[in-house]
Amino acid sequence: MKRAIKLTKHYTPNSLRVVARRVMGNAHNAKLQLTVPVEVRSEFENIFHCTVRKAGSQWVKALFSDPVIYRYSGLLPYDPRPHNWRYPQPLPPGRIVSSLFVSYNGFMNIPKSGRYRTFFILRDPRDLVVSGYFSYRSSHTAMGDVLQVRKVLQEKPFKEGMLHVIEHLANKGTFRSLRAWAKAPNTETVRVCRYEDLTGERQADEVEQLMRHCGIPIPPAELAALLSRYSFSRMRNTQASDPALSHYRKGKPGDWRNHFDDDIYEAFAAATGDLVEVLGYPGYEAPATRDGDS
Repeated sequence: MKRAIKLTKHYTPNSLRVVARRVMGNAHNAKLQLTVPVEVRSEFENIFHCTVRKAGSQWVKALFSDPVIYRYSGLLPYDPRPHNWRYPQPLPPGRIVSSLFVSYNGFMNIPKSGRYRTFFILRDPRDLVVSGYFSYRSSHTAMGDVLQVRKVLQEKPFKEGMLHVIEHLANKGTFRSLRAWAKAPNTETVRVCRYEDLTGERQADEVEQLMRHCGIPIPPAELAALLSRYSFSRMRNTQASDPALSHYRKGKPGDWRNHFDDDIYEAFAAATGDLVEVLGYPGYEAPATRDGDS
């Protein structure tokens, strides 16, 4: 049954998935309002989660949709895509909006009312390339340009496929968006976070700081329980019966070293310039032998 549900989700036309997600989102929010008492009302009208693809967006969305977030904020989760939101329309108040795949300037041009907080999650762009390759080739649901890119990748050897993904991400503006957000003015409204910090050894401290930025005062014990519920190992295990359809393939920082060779890195550097240094990640090292496509 679980496999049938996954396959249905994976291959159902995008228009039908949009309707299904809208119905499920509305039902989830109605249940929250009926069953979860709000202990603390947020001082902010909106929280905006901005990012680029393959930077843990599904994990963050799951985290901020949990009932404990509603309990300590009174803000309901909102996915702009199922609701046919179109830039630059305003988004509804009283919501945690996740995820917005927009540039910094694009986000600032969205009309906003009242007080809000924003966080942007970046990731080592080399790992974005690797994650993007496997997602496009095997696991991402058929939406947008996925099928076109998948066809190309399935016809090319691994190295040529990686080079294609680098070019594709450059053309889509992924690397430009990372650079713009990293260089955005440092204000109390916007917090830039690293995916590696939010999922690493200091996860509890990093997520607690993020929650504080968002004005969500979760007690330490409940925050620890929240992070346990949404640990990557647990979320991967729920999809272990069919890894090809999983959003949680690896998520390990530095995985690019297992897949980049000199030619791939040269193409990456040509497409991104000094982006790795701007984002504060370690520079190039001699690549390890690639350990396959897993």
